[in-house]
Amino acid sequence: MHVPDENHLAGRPFLKMNGIGNEIVVLDLRGTGASVSRSDARAIARGEGLAYDQLMAVSDPRTPETDAYMTIFNNDGSESGACGNGTRCVAWALMREPARDRLTLETRAGLLKCTRAGERRFTVDMGAPRLDWRDIPLAHAVEDARAVTIPEAGALGSFTAVNMGNPHAVFFVADAGAVDLAAAGPALERHPIFPERANISIAETLAPEDGRDTILLRVWERGAGITRACGSAACATLVAGALTGRTGRSANVDLPGGRLVIQWRAADSHVLMTGDVELEFEGRFDPALFADAPA
Repeated sequence: MHVPDENHLAGRPFLKMNGIGNEIVVLDLRGTGASVSRSDARAIARGEGLAYDQLMAVSDPRTPETDAYMTIFNNDGSESGACGNGTRCVAWALMREPARDRLTLETRAGLLKCTRAGERRFTVDMGAPRLDWRDIPLAHAVEDARAVTIPEAGALGSFTAVNMGNPHAVFFVADAGAVDLAAAGPALERHPIFPERANISIAETLAPEDGRDTILLRVWERGAGITRACGSAACATLVAGALTGRTGRSANVDLPGGRLVIQWRAADSHVLMTGDVELEFEGRFDPALFADAPA
């Protein structure tokens, strides 16, 4: 009888972290040649204490003058092109030894430059938003991506469509807390207008603070559900606010897990995200996690 080989991730070390409440697992596979499959990602999410929003699988760099390549998984096993909070967690992990103040990470969505802004605080250059309907992508041309209307959104009204490495739909409302996101999120995420699904953001503008506009934000994250924070959604929301005249090009974005500071730089159109990270614990994967996953 053939006995399957032990999964190549069994016993490997990991970090369980969070970026202002966005639950992150960081898996450093540099120098190993190992990779993570979708079934592996789903198995890890079921582990005790390992429920995550995103899994950041770090591998050897593919492009000269970059420090690592990141494959980003949602907890349903699907891949994401960007995760700002997870990128900050990876930055902390990779800057520990040797001590460094900056690095460049690569994802399928492009290069992300990370800079230390404090002991556990980092700034990530998330690049320029993509605003054309083809690049978001939407299923068909729209008259104005700043105000897209679909009947299924109902009282939420129109949304602004933005790609920040992944597709986002941002709804500005009078009271973000009054929206039943658990009901609206799944249907809107999978609406036919989004061929690659979308992150759904519910935003409310508040009084300025610290000299910046302030946005209250709740997010239904594509492939993860309601999350305490989503860095790329915070970036997309600031861009949407600026495009529609609700905010300037810099804002505090308050999510259930904490605050991010977002700036949409005029000089090159890049969006900068600054926030804190936390290490929750370190461990090694129990081989039993992968008992039902392909070897």
